[in-house]
Amino acid sequence: MIRQIVFLLFLTTTLAASPGGQAPKGAPLPPADIPFARLTADAVVAVDLGPGSIESTDGVWIPNRTAGTIVRIDAKENKAGTPIVVGDDPCASLVVAFDSVWVPLCGDGTLARVDPKTSKSTATLKMKVASRDGRIAIGVGSVWAITDSKGVVSRIDPATNAAVAEIYVAGGAYAVVFADDALWITSETGDLLTRVNPHNNEIVETIKVGPRPGRVAAGEGAVWTLNRGDSTVTRVDPATNKVVATIPLADGAATGEIAAGLGSVWISAAGAPIIRIDPRSNRAVQRFTGQGGGAVLVAHGSLWVAASPGLTSRLDPLLVTAIRP
Repeated sequence: MIRQIVFLLFLTTTLAASPGGQAPKGAPLPPADIPFARLTADAVVAVDLGPGSIESTDGVWIPNRTAGTIVRIDAKENKAGTPIVVGDDPCASLVVAFDSVWVPLCGDGTLARVDPKTSKSTATLKMKVASRDGRIAIGVGSVWAITDSKGVVSRIDPATNAAVAEIYVAGGAYAVVFADDALWITSETGDLLTRVNPHNNEIVETIKVGPRPGRVAAGEGAVWTLNRGDSTVTRVDPATNKVVATIPLADGAATGEIAAGLGSVWISAAGAPIIRIDPRSNRAVQRFTGQGGGAVLVAHGSLWVAASPGLTSRLDPLLVTAIRP
């Protein structure tokens, strides 16, 4: 009996000290749900934080897919401006660069370039993004978008508003992010994350991650893929191009959105407005449940989350991390 107890203690210690802090397979989720209503927001803005919202130097830009508009929240006043009509079904994600807001339009099959000063479109590129829930990016003087789910990443020159190069990656290409002087592209075929050198448009590495990687985020020293096949998050070290952790989430969480920054990795899905991963332990340590969810953004020192219908909550990340069940 004593030998059995010693063995169980040894096994528990070994699993807790697994390499890289990786949670063992089947590791439990946070011990209890925390009601999202327990959080006190720094501000509540009467606009839906849509997936693909983006930070600018002085605010946050949000797409409204139903209305065909984008709107800017002033980061100082926490007030929404007048919506700008951009076209049918703004989708994927926005990017702000080159004195413009770039807006993929899934309904029109185009990419709109909007001048935020005049609230008018300055160019319309006949270029359709591959996934309405994917992500476009900016980096090294270009806009990058997946324009064919078979695996085509287009490089757009803002000087000419035209594609100047195509990069071919694995099929089922979904989202692209720029970080660590590289492009990172998720592909469902083969469950891959592809690293591309944007200076010469060449593939540097293909990395096997979790099943059906979709949205991707970069920050806190890593690249993170949200895997729709098994509701996990894969952590990739950009210094080695190696997977260092696989983190389990609740079922359905991977249909949400992911962001990294302010000391944590954040996931927001319907019914779970915030799931927080601690990058020091590579574990999901908090799960806030309730109305809202599905969109999350790290911007201007705050965590922005889709709250109840028609509302966006701006939260202090220190307050969020301090809440316990």
